[in-house]
Amino acid sequence: MITDYLIKTFVKDNEKVDNIKVRNAYGNLAGAIGIIVNVLLFAIKLSVGLLAGSVAVMADAFNNLSDAASSIITIIGFKLANKPADAEHPFGHGRIEYISALIVSFLVMLVGLQFVKSSLERITNPATVKFEVIPFLLLLVSIFFKLWLSKFNKSIGHRINSSALKAAATDALGDVFTSSTVVISFLLAKFTQFPLDGYIGVFVACAIIYSGYGLIKETLNPLLGEAPDPVLVSNISDMVMSYENINGIHDLVVHNYGPGRIMASIHAEIPSDIDVMTIHHIIDTAEREISKKLNIYLVIHMDPICVDTDEIVDARKVVEDVLKTYPSVKSLHDFRVVGENDIKNLIFDIVVNPQDLNDCFTKEKLAKFIERDIKKLHPQFNCVITVDIEMI
Repeated sequence: MITDYLIKTFVKDNEKVDNIKVRNAYGNLAGAIGIIVNVLLFAIKLSVGLLAGSVAVMADAFNNLSDAASSIITIIGFKLANKPADAEHPFGHGRIEYISALIVSFLVMLVGLQFVKSSLERITNPATVKFEVIPFLLLLVSIFFKLWLSKFNKSIGHRINSSALKAAATDALGDVFTSSTVVISFLLAKFTQFPLDGYIGVFVACAIIYSGYGLIKETLNPLLGEAPDPVLVSNISDMVMSYENINGIHDLVVHNYGPGRIMASIHAEIPSDIDVMTIHHIIDTAEREISKKLNIYLVIHMDPICVDTDEIVDARKVVEDVLKTYPSVKSLHDFRVVGENDIKNLIFDIVVNPQDLNDCFTKEKLAKFIERDIKKLHPQFNCVITVDIEMI
């Protein structure tokens, strides 16, 4: 209810999530709310920690302060990511959003490491934690604030498909767990003289470090070039195949330049005897319509394929039968026969699962094994095989 109210109040045209300006408004709203909530929680927990003399509560307070800094970085990241394309960055600056999330992740880990040190010092030099009811109730309230903030960031993160906000939601949910542990240790301090505060502080600090590590791993993936979204791959494939005279597809490559800035290229197999102007119009139409529907930049390469002659049909059947004995081979494409008289060159590409390849079974060895098996059946066939890696 509150989330919907904030969105309707501060995000104009909030349904148009593919619009860069609308997306930026969502990011600014999430960042501003994150700053307000986390600064408030920092003030509450720091006050409680100083009054009670609890290093665990203070560690949790400074974790909230780092979250506020994270929200500031998120706002800056959204602002820079939406800079228009220029000569040096023809696909825009969208990946800055991932970089900002990476900076946030390192800040989270830095806070965690600092409080491991503080908590270990508290274990070696224990101090009494003073329990009071009002500070205890304030800590309980802070947990509900963080739980709401996690749901808020998750909701907006899914709406605009933002890795930075999804990471913030995960971080906030982790804070709910660590804050709950701190509250329990604060309550137990009333009943025991055991230096529980320092041990809980170490636990909270390690949880913070682990959260930072998880965020680093998540934000590095798109920067390093992770596998494309299977749903997007399926949509592109199905939509390209829906156009007339496109008989097959292969070599789909997806480049992620940031949310809403995806470029994809794909090869489309077309009959070799079709009028070039006719098929060119079909391909142009497909590129334009699919790009608009999926909010991507799609390039389609035409591969003319001849499948009419008995010779090609028979030769392809031989190759397909051999490939059935290789489970790692997922598909065959760009098949053609070149040569005269008895000696023929079979030229084709195969797609393999990268997990089936290793130092002992490389692409080159796989191609040699397949050619060997084909020659056993038909010595007149020479093979020129290109091995492609399956994208997903």
